[in-house]
Amino acid sequence: MNPKTHQLSIAMVIAAAVAVSFFASCAEMESNNTKSLISAAGFHTLTPHTAQQKEIYAALPAYKVERATVRGKTFYVFKDEKAGIAYVGHETEYQKYKDLCIQQRIAQDYYMAASMDRYYAGRWYGAWGSRSMWW
Repeated sequence: MNPKTHQLSIAMVIAAAVAVSFFASCAEMESNNTKSLISAAGFHTLTPHTAQQKEIYAALPAYKVERATVRGKTFYVFKDEKAGIAYVGHETEYQKYKDLCIQQRIAQDYYMAASMDRYYAGRWYGAWGSRSMWW
């Protein structure tokens, strides 16, 4: 095997491993953020005990808020597959969760705008050359 192709294949394997770990950590941070927002919104945790509960729990997608209606009552479920629990809330808790998500997004946008303003304001001074008159 050519040493250059061997080094290239090793580099590609390392790059792939780094990319997978990066995206896995991003997904983990996102699920932790969702869990904290759901808890703050008032969702309560349930651990499936009966066979029917375990069957329903297994059918739910992991780390995603799902809407369900049983006997005319609507509720929302977030499955935490790693912990083996489900966060359950009704319409009021879900609306509060959505409001918290919006508030967090606005706060992140303000933070980004403030940090960008500071960065560009610092670079703006003298951007057009020296401050003396050219005529």
